[in-house]
Amino acid sequence: MVNFRTLDDLDVAGRRVLVRGDLNLPMKDGRVADTTRIDRHAPTLVELADRGARVIVLSHFGRPKGRVVPALSLRPVVAPLSAALGGRPVAFAEDCVGPAAERIAAGLGQGHIALLENLRFHPGEEANDPDFAGKLASLGEIYVDDAFSCAHRAHASVEAIARLLPAAAGRLMQAEIEALERALETPERPVAALVGGAKVSTKLGLLGALVEKVELLVIGGAMANTFLHALGTEVGRSLCERGMAEKARGIVARAEASGCTLMLPGDAVVASELKAGAASRTVPLTAVPADAMILDIGPKTAAEVAARLEDCRTLVWNGPLGAFETSPFDAGTTAVAKAVARRTKAGRLLSVAGGGDTVAALVHAGVADDFSYVSTAGGAFLAWLEGRELPGVAALRAAR
Repeated sequence: MVNFRTLDDLDVAGRRVLVRGDLNLPMKDGRVADTTRIDRHAPTLVELADRGARVIVLSHFGRPKGRVVPALSLRPVVAPLSAALGGRPVAFAEDCVGPAAERIAAGLGQGHIALLENLRFHPGEEANDPDFAGKLASLGEIYVDDAFSCAHRAHASVEAIARLLPAAAGRLMQAEIEALERALETPERPVAALVGGAKVSTKLGLLGALVEKVELLVIGGAMANTFLHALGTEVGRSLCERGMAEKARGIVARAEASGCTLMLPGDAVVASELKAGAASRTVPLTAVPADAMILDIGPKTAAEVAARLEDCRTLVWNGPLGAFETSPFDAGTTAVAKAVARRTKAGRLLSVAGGGDTVAALVHAGVADDFSYVSTAGGAFLAWLEGRELPGVAALRAAR
């Protein structure tokens, strides 16, 4: 249920619209290496421009810590942003506040687009400083937040500014929130969650929240090693947070108490080193050699996960199930991803995935476009799954 304004609620013709995007893009040799985030913002920017808005894009880039760092300028983003907008020209301001920004904002015509310099060149951005937010707000008449990936940060361009101007969600922000609400707040049950990655310590809050919300929780990746160790299984030289054993047992107990089935791998692909093409073999989890490392779930586990998902109607996925970047340890994650994609395409599963490694794993498997929704939001995606209030979302809802 949408309880915030969207672009559908705005009259933008002739008005200056500040759009908070996330153009914190990977760079190589001074050029944008991946335009995914630009491409995802394009629909919002094009719609606003086509409706006659004077569009002013705000974004951070990197961690300049409140000072001007030329290597972290947003200027290199201008050309790829223009290309993503179908060749529309994009003006650039050398600062995000002050005379340079004011000149650009004042000179924009209807349907024109400008990009302002890195917000984090000013300490007031990360400090959520009301004076800095006021300077940003003075450049526009309407505020649109299209950066769910930044919504977990109480920064001036995310939180404070939304309280100073009429505020609404852009199309990307709207899609992110609606997808996550469908997956966890009003899901069709049974609900499953796949959680992988390296460390239990970084996802304790997530695991604790999920056991209260889902019927099936599948744990893979190196995190599974910690749970296996905590339950008495030898994991050899595998990456394992042995000091987290008690916490892991606590998650197991909470799952049992809440009626959540917690599934750990039953077999694994092991090797003596993490290296492309390394000699590997599949063993039961009860027979991991002392000198070997667990680097992927085994084929029996992958098949069992796929079989259990046949009974589920909703899936949330965060984290790969093995060292997918290195063949042959990508097989387990790829097999499960393809099974999820098939079920999703058949209309039998709502699948929502997020997190940088997760997205990369789904792209690697060739199925990212077959999921119901794939989020690139990273930290904000995890914060939402944990049930934490996101300042950026809260500000939009308060503006309603």
